[in-house]
Amino acid sequence: MAKPLISVADLEVSLSHRRVITGANLEVHPGEFIGLLGPNGAGKTTLMRAILGLIPSSGTREIGGIVGYVPQRHEVEWGFPINVYRTVLSGRTGIIGWLKRPRAADHAAAAEALRLVNMEDFSTRPIEELSGGQRQRVLIARALVSDPQLLLLDEPFNGLDQTSRQVLLDTITRLKKHGVALLISTHDPILAQRTCDWAGLIADGTLIRM
Repeated sequence: MAKPLISVADLEVSLSHRRVITGANLEVHPGEFIGLLGPNGAGKTTLMRAILGLIPSSGTREIGGIVGYVPQRHEVEWGFPINVYRTVLSGRTGIIGWLKRPRAADHAAAAEALRLVNMEDFSTRPIEELSGGQRQRVLIARALVSDPQLLLLDEPFNGLDQTSRQVLLDTITRLKKHGVALLISTHDPILAQRTCDWAGLIADGTLIRM
């Protein structure tokens, strides 16, 4: 088996003097589709942010490739006056650099990311006019534009209607065929059972492989 893209051992997180994650162990390999299960408040978002190094944690955490992160939609300011293409291109800021003009390679990466999520026909549309499913695909494209080997998606199906859920599932299947590994959080066990290679349940701060 290929070397894991993410390897976490005995990871623990405390917030406001309360232990939220206890002794989590997790490996994510290329091409895998893994689900993190648990009700709201179980610690799924906290675990993802700890894996990314966005919050303090203890234990061992190793990342072996470029990782993209797709936060929950409510964390994004959708009223900002910007269109779909510019939103996706903003995911290249770390590569382009601040106050520098995008190059041909940056524009090509943005176009390819939009193609992968079937949003190229919406490139000039303001993001505030998008549906929930379209917004989710734009967030995925923004993460894909840096060409990551693995995507972390926080509750990507939350609040979507059935049609949008299926479109998003088709997008995820397409990404997996391109070799992208995916780690998603969800509170829907049926969805995880039908779509994920395997899933882990967070219960009382402990990650249990199902």
